[in-house]
Amino acid sequence: MGEPRRTLVLGGARSGKSGHAESLAVLEPVRYLATGRRDATDEDWQLRIERHRASRPRHWSTVETVTSLSGVVSQPWDGTTVVDDLGTWLTGMLDDAQAWELPRGTIAPAVDDLVRAVADCPSRLLLVSPEVGLSVVPESRSGRLFRDELGLLNSRLAAVCDRVLLVVAGLALTLKDPPADFITAKGTV
Repeated sequence: MGEPRRTLVLGGARSGKSGHAESLAVLEPVRYLATGRRDATDEDWQLRIERHRASRPRHWSTVETVTSLSGVVSQPWDGTTVVDDLGTWLTGMLDDAQAWELPRGTIAPAVDDLVRAVADCPSRLLLVSPEVGLSVVPESRSGRLFRDELGLLNSRLAAVCDRVLLVVAGLALTLKDPPADFITAKGTV
């Protein structure tokens, strides 16, 4: 069996999900799609982005993107594309649409575009996303909106990915893996 083409790596905060996804990026060249927006007024966030960037191999190409994520994922790439992470992408999309107080589903067209781009991606793809549905119900409306929208996004992506992993305390648990003879509409995985 060959390696799955589309892998979703889920996990909680500081679970090791990004590091695990990066360890799976063995098919070179690697294109790293960073979804965290820089904010000059938030020094802690800026330092976090820089530490994250410094931890990656220097020969990887980095693209910082939020609004054009589905378009970049759709572009053919002779290697591996790592998307880190979908929680910050979702936050950026909710911010851009000023949707924090709007009904759920307001950003559905952007989510639809991303899911379609992942399903049709011709390259090896590793997606990193937080799993936030295992804790208490958030007290604020915006917290519940984020949790619900991210849960739906993760579910939809899990349906179109060949492999789904959950990273807990640095350990990857396989939630979905294609069998050895797994054949999709796009060929054998």
